[in-house]
Amino acid sequence: MSATVDATERLIRIGEVARGAGVSVRAVRYYEQQGLLTPERSPSGQRLYRQDAIPLVRFFQQMYAAGLTSRRITELLPCWDAGHTDADQRAMLRVERERIQAKIEDLQAARDRLDEVIALTDTHP
Repeated sequence: MSATVDATERLIRIGEVARGAGVSVRAVRYYEQQGLLTPERSPSGQRLYRQDAIPLVRFFQQMYAAGLTSRRITELLPCWDAGHTDADQRAMLRVERERIQAKIEDLQAARDRLDEVIALTDTHP
């Protein structure tokens, strides 16, 4: 997250970021500790964030849910910020996508097995 702020951009507090992204304030602080978010500070020391912190935090949540580490997410941030990638970044993105796809297939197989058990047990009182 860039440290430069447009003078006309309204900065928001940590609670607004948390509510907008559907996470706890603690989660936002964790992302700071991991180097994923950098807040501005008010004269009184309050954390202030740009509006784009909300979709960025949602992105972090999705990537964590998919099994990516903070380090890997940090590697993805230049892709997010710049909107383009180099060959190494694209290779890394493809590896992560393949890993996520395998996880999806495993989860679908588990769901199918549960459906079988449900169907079997639905026939018995």
